[in-house]
Amino acid sequence: MDSAPARHTGQGGTGPAGGSAGNTTAVRRSVTAIHPPRRPRADQARPAVRPRRIRRRGGAAPLLAADALAVVLTTAALPGLGLPAEAAAPVAVLLTALHAQAGLYRPRLAPSALLELPALAGRAAVLWCGAAAVVAAVRPGQALGWSALLTAVCLQVVLACAGRGLVNTARRRSAVRRPASVLVVGPGEGASAVAAALHGRREYGLRPVGIAGSAADGENAQMPVLATHEDIRRAVIQNSVREAVFTRPPEADERTASLVRLFHDHGCRLWLADPAGTAKVTGMRVAQPADQLWGYAVQPLLPRPSRPVERWVKRAIDGVLAAVALIAAAPVMGLCALAVRLSDGPGVIFRQERVGLYGRPFTLLKFRTLRADEHESATRWTVAGDRRMSPVGSFLRKSSLDELPQLWNVVRGDMSLVGPRPERPFFVAKFSTVHPGYEARHRMPVGITGLAQINGLRGDTSIEDRARFDNHYIDTWSLWQDLWILARTAASFFRFRLGGS
Repeated sequence: MDSAPARHTGQGGTGPAGGSAGNTTAVRRSVTAIHPPRRPRADQARPAVRPRRIRRRGGAAPLLAADALAVVLTTAALPGLGLPAEAAAPVAVLLTALHAQAGLYRPRLAPSALLELPALAGRAAVLWCGAAAVVAAVRPGQALGWSALLTAVCLQVVLACAGRGLVNTARRRSAVRRPASVLVVGPGEGASAVAAALHGRREYGLRPVGIAGSAADGENAQMPVLATHEDIRRAVIQNSVREAVFTRPPEADERTASLVRLFHDHGCRLWLADPAGTAKVTGMRVAQPADQLWGYAVQPLLPRPSRPVERWVKRAIDGVLAAVALIAAAPVMGLCALAVRLSDGPGVIFRQERVGLYGRPFTLLKFRTLRADEHESATRWTVAGDRRMSPVGSFLRKSSLDELPQLWNVVRGDMSLVGPRPERPFFVAKFSTVHPGYEARHRMPVGITGLAQINGLRGDTSIEDRARFDNHYIDTWSLWQDLWILARTAASFFRFRLGGS
């Protein structure tokens, strides 16, 4: 269930009644600049959707092709390297992996192959030194000399720089001919300055169509100011907005944080500009490789996790481990089912709607521990200590054995082994309006266990603390962290330290 209406209410208004004439003019300008939808549906909830995959001109494919071609040409131009032609493909894959680790395929507003030269040279040296070591081990008589190795590195760097330069030039010309619509998000003069820079410098390929701010920001703005969440959503749809530039971190306040979900749902690429020069004032370093927007430090805001290969590996591990666990736990689950049947009667499996990845609902499975009607189970927060619970149900909850059927949810793909715990739609809508960042938990597949659970946040515990732990898990996610959480969960399970959820 998507709780967008609850989240949007009160997030941003058009200002108090009886405001200044400038405010009225700004609001009027923002409203008239955006065409109203043909069928207004202000009272209907916006469904949660998977972020759309949109083919952008700034994709990594051309740069990947340029780097791979540089490796192939280097191998072909220097037959004295002793590398067979079929070795060019794995060498090219290794090089692209090194470049990806260095962030050389991240989107940039002002790309420059010459600025990337040190990174390209360092990784080319690592690549060819590794290739030379392999050749020396496999064919000792054909070991590469220092002169051949240096030649290969230099040629690789020159070809890579030339290829990337051609790609950047082609992209810049295409951006000038067909600029993408962009919204600038932020308050005051900083947002206006960034919008003016984008409007005056066509080489960035971004055409500002409005500023997402408050009504008070419209007094001196040179373009429409969108004061409400609905105006911003309408502008994104009507103008086919595919980029958004934030002038301060989205988490700086609840309103801008809520816009991240809106832009994410519509497949927009997000940027963070620094019009106030905060990095220069505080002495903080700008992330490398450096990027700029007419002198303003800028960097892409990448969703996490943004590593599709690792996500696929995570899904494969989930499926295999869950299937093995189902087989291994079959005798225990059989005993649990028999105990529930004898103690509480028919209806061993309890089914309940929960909210999963991107707000999609699914049916969660558990062993029944308490008899309750459908409305009560959907809206009652906790049943811990309920006198209607039998000793069998109490034992299953305290030992977490009631959650074993969720392994089938993992096999089906509804859940993961590790992730934020899924909640009922009623409470998702409620908590999303009270706790900032709660809805952001749905960026990741929900799980049987998670970082919050191994820190004791289960059952009737702080929702704010849970959301903070869950979002920290997502922001720092790695496969190793998943394995660590599983190990901690197993240790806690055998000590019966995990309470019911």
